[in-house]
Amino acid sequence: MTDFNPAQMASQMATYYVQGAKAQLETQSKQSKGRSDALNSLQKSLQDFRTALGTLSSKKNVMAMAATLSQDGLATASASGKAQPGRYSLFVEKVATAHQISFVPPDSLAVATGESLMVAVGSSSFSVSLKEADTDGVVGLSAAEIARAVNQHKDNAGKVSAMVATDNAGKSTLVLSAGQTGAANTITLTTGNAALDAAVKAAAPLTAAQDAVVWMGAEGSGVKLTQASNTFTGIDGITLNLARAQKSGDVPLVLNVARSDTDTAANVQGFVDGYNALLKNINSLTVAGSAEKGQSAGAFASDSSVRALRERLNTMIRQDFGGVKLAELGINATRDGSLTLDKTKLGKLLDSKPAALDSFFIGASGSEGLLKAASNYADQWLNSGKGILSQRKASEQRISLDIGKRQERIDKDYDQAYQRYLSQYSQLQQLQTQMAKTMEMLNSNLGA
Repeated sequence: MTDFNPAQMASQMATYYVQGAKAQLETQSKQSKGRSDALNSLQKSLQDFRTALGTLSSKKNVMAMAATLSQDGLATASASGKAQPGRYSLFVEKVATAHQISFVPPDSLAVATGESLMVAVGSSSFSVSLKEADTDGVVGLSAAEIARAVNQHKDNAGKVSAMVATDNAGKSTLVLSAGQTGAANTITLTTGNAALDAAVKAAAPLTAAQDAVVWMGAEGSGVKLTQASNTFTGIDGITLNLARAQKSGDVPLVLNVARSDTDTAANVQGFVDGYNALLKNINSLTVAGSAEKGQSAGAFASDSSVRALRERLNTMIRQDFGGVKLAELGINATRDGSLTLDKTKLGKLLDSKPAALDSFFIGASGSEGLLKAASNYADQWLNSGKGILSQRKASEQRISLDIGKRQERIDKDYDQAYQRYLSQYSQLQQLQTQMAKTMEMLNSNLGA
């Protein structure tokens, strides 16, 4: 009988003892991980699709409009989908400005406890403690300390900013600027300190608090529109960013608003791309696989709910929304279910039925469009509490926990089997050693 290692033999036999259960568990663990990874992949694809829907929905109109101005440098213009096409005359009489004032506070201003500087901007105000503002250890309050106290005050929140300008002679001027433009945002300063009060009352206006004024039509005879901001939204669907005013007697600007087929097609293409990306991932997760082609089956190849997801989306996009169907928009389905956009056909539809695009995607007459319907269905899967994906993930987590417990049992079975086999093979080794010694003694005696 040859020598052997009891520990090695015990390990081999214990491994053989649990290998069936272990192989089955490894297969189930691999399948569970595959499903978990597939659920994460599906979740990301659905989230990306819902984001694409939300981006398009946030524009309020899928059909895009473009706005241009006849002169450069005075303003820039942009249009939302609800802007009405046409040519409009505009005259920019004033641009909005922020109030700015300056004053020279006394050098080394002596302040007493309880004295303050009240800063008001329009209807909002806050009070700066002059005594607490004196923090540099030098006797007297400086312009820089006042500016710092104003800027850092907890109730300021961007209402006003303060800075110090120092000339060649060393004289410091305190400059305060309102955080927002418009006539209503006027800066007012009051203080109980006599020396500072005199300086405040002598404050010089640098820039007036002024609203923007735009005339729809000619200066003085058109419709006067006033707004506090230079981002001018007084014209429905149009945003003007005013840069400078025109001079009295200048020729009015011409605002041209027209449909932008390029941007409209880009909006529709965004939906098409989002849908195709989701469909491609679902197809890869549900592929049946082929041994002849060496193609593995997808994690959800036999999953009816994921296949139902694909079928529901496929049916939904082919529904009638607002009296319009997908094919009328120039969106066609290929053999694999993905979508393509015919921009020429889309343009022709918009020429004859300008409202068709928004009726389909956004909805009409109080009914929801495709964007809302598809987003609501995606939410059934993505809802963090009761969504299908949350439930499926929770199920996979339970399976994973069960696999972990079964692995612990297999490890325990292995350890028990190992100890049992180790004891048996150790006894066998001892018996072998005893037999070898007996044979050696017999041979020795016979030889003698």
